[in-house]
Amino acid sequence: MENLKISARQFAILVILFSVGTTILVIPGSLANVVKQDAWIIAIIGTVICCLIVGLYVMIGRIFPAMTLAEILESVLGKWLGKSISLSFVFFAFFAASDLIYYAGNFLTTQILLYTPIEAIHIILACILLMGVRLGLETVARAAELFFPVFIFLFVLLVGSVLLTSDLWKLQNLEPILFTGIKPMIRAVFIFLSSFSFPLIVILMIFPSFVKQQRPAEKSFFIAIGTAGGCLTILIFLTILVLGPETSARQMYPSYNLAQSIKIGDFLQRIEAILAIMWLITIFFKMVIYFYAGIISFGQTLNIKDYRPFTFPFGMMVVVLSLYSHPNVTHSAKFDYEIWPVYSLIYGLALPLLLLMIHGLRKCIKDAK
Repeated sequence: MENLKISARQFAILVILFSVGTTILVIPGSLANVVKQDAWIIAIIGTVICCLIVGLYVMIGRIFPAMTLAEILESVLGKWLGKSISLSFVFFAFFAASDLIYYAGNFLTTQILLYTPIEAIHIILACILLMGVRLGLETVARAAELFFPVFIFLFVLLVGSVLLTSDLWKLQNLEPILFTGIKPMIRAVFIFLSSFSFPLIVILMIFPSFVKQQRPAEKSFFIAIGTAGGCLTILIFLTILVLGPETSARQMYPSYNLAQSIKIGDFLQRIEAILAIMWLITIFFKMVIYFYAGIISFGQTLNIKDYRPFTFPFGMMVVVLSLYSHPNVTHSAKFDYEIWPVYSLIYGLALPLLLLMIHGLRKCIKDAK
C-alpha cells in the first residue's frame, strides 16, 4: 500500500471538489421538486448538519489515527464480520463511481455531444479514472491543487454573470419563504445529505491515515465542508431566483439551464460551458476518490500489498455497472429519490455510529474490569 501522505491543504481541496461533485448540477432540481422555493434554505440546513457528521468522522479519526475505515472495521467488529462489511463497502464505493460515470455520460450525450455513443463516453471517462488511481493519491492531490483555482475562477465568473443580469431576477420566485411545511423539508434535507454528506464516509479511507498533521487536517475538513456548502447554497439560490421553483423542478440540470439563460450584451452569452467544465472537474475527482477508496479497501481487506494490478479489472466492472445499472433516466431518478438516500445513510451515518457505540461499550467493559 502507499506510504505517501498529502497535506491538510490538499485534503481540504479534495473534500471541496468531492462534496460539490454531482451535487452542483443535479441537487437544485431535486430540492426544488420537493420544497419549491425553499431549496436554498435546505442547502443551509444540510450544510450545518453535515458539519455535525464531519465531527463524527473526526471523532473516529482521533480514536483510530493510523487506520483506514477498512482497518477500523476489522479492529472493532472482528476479522470475519469486519471483512464482510469492508467488502460490502467496496461494492458501495465502486457502485457510486459507476453512477458518476453514468451521470457524466448522460449529461454529455444529451447536452453537448449529442451524436456520440454513450459507451464511448463511459470508456473514456473510465480510462481517465484508472490513470488517476494508478498514479496514486499524492498525484491526484497535486492535480486537484492545479484545477482548484480554475474551479474557483469559473464559479466566480458564473455567479458574477448572474448578478450582472439583474433583468433575469424575479424576487417573487423566492416567495413565500418556509411555506412548504415540515415533512417536505425533512425529506429534502435527507435528499441533500444523501448527496452532499453521507458519501463523505469514503474520506475515512484517506483521513487521517494518509494526511499529514491530523489536527490541521481536522480544521481543514470543516472549512472545506463550509466552503462547498456555501457554493451550493449560492448556486441553488440563484437558480431559484432566475428560473423559479417550478421550472427548476422540471429540468434535469437546472443550474445548466441557468447558465444558458445568461446574456450580457452581445459579448457574453451562453456560458453554460463554464458550468459544464466546473462539473466535469469536480465529478472527476469525486470518481477518483470513490474508486480509490474502494480499491484500497479491497486490498486491505484481502491483505494485498499492491492494488494497482486490480485497477483494470475493477475499471471494467465499473464501466459495465455504469451501462446497465440504470436502463433509463426514469429509473435513475427513482433510484436517487428512493434507494440511494437509504443506501448512503447506512454507510454514511449508521456504520460510523455503530463503530463508536461498540468501541464505547468495549472501553466501558474494559474499565469496569
